[in-house]
Amino acid sequence: MLVITRKLEEKITIGNDITISVLGIKGNHIKLGIEAPRHTPIYRTEVYKSIVEENLRAAVVPQDVSLLSSNEQTEVLDE
Repeated sequence: MLVITRKLEEKITIGNDITISVLGIKGNHIKLGIEAPRHTPIYRTEVYKSIVEENLRAAVVPQDVSLLSSNEQTEVLDE
């Protein structure tokens, strides 16, 4: 892990097209601004972990089709 210190209004550049700016510091909280291309997903880590967990749960197909809703049962049986 690269550790960099920055002061208020200073920036960090990642690659050619991502810039992180320190916009504010209040106690233990730091407000960051992130400039990146629209196609670059940016998530807080806790949100990203939640998305990954939900995707993993959605990818698991129950062995017992009766556990699915009637619409999901139809989709599974049609496959």
